[in-house]
Amino acid sequence: MFPRRTSQVQDACVPQHKIIAVYDKLAPVYDIWGALAETNARNRALELANVSDGSAILEVAVGTGLTFSKLVKQNLNGTNIGVDISTGMLEKAKARLKKVENTNYTLETGSAFKLNVESHSVDTLINNYMFDLIAFKDMPDILKEFKRVLKDDGRLILVNMTQGEAALSRVYDLIYRLSPTLMGGCRGVKLTDELIASGFKVETREYIQQMLFPSEVILARPDTQAPLE
Repeated sequence: MFPRRTSQVQDACVPQHKIIAVYDKLAPVYDIWGALAETNARNRALELANVSDGSAILEVAVGTGLTFSKLVKQNLNGTNIGVDISTGMLEKAKARLKKVENTNYTLETGSAFKLNVESHSVDTLINNYMFDLIAFKDMPDILKEFKRVLKDDGRLILVNMTQGEAALSRVYDLIYRLSPTLMGGCRGVKLTDELIASGFKVETREYIQQMLFPSEVILARPDTQAPLE
């Protein structure tokens, strides 16, 4: 059973079928926001991923390729797959990856709810700033899919907008309540309990704040001792 939620925790207000249009429009300017508010959390995620050359890497919600381009450089002899539901974001990612010497990667349109990836084939799955767009009722389905594609000893690296721990950082929650689309559909979430309920072991959860924007960075692994559904 999933933990009870309080009235203070916002659920997703922008339905998934509208997210594509939101991010197609944001694609031309997204890198500016990424540089100002997400760099520190993304870099920490890469540290926790600790990619070994020759690995099978999957990034879901690859966006404009800010993280994926670095993964491809680190994994010259491995498999690198990036997926996103927004064609606008993917076009930006493809343009960025053309500047990378390693061509051992695939970028394709895809949904986190149904990944075109073999079961138990992925060493590291990275997912940045997506669950803060997802309704709570849909999170278990995505986490089940993530667990399906990960190897038993695989790593799941998540970065999400989270609930601010400093007073001023909570301004983003206020903006979301006033206009969800102004926040790109993102609101603060905490994924630890959802991960445990979906059969993952959370090894670390870190809070990182940049330009008052609050992020959580999580390293989790499939819990092979968890009861089967």
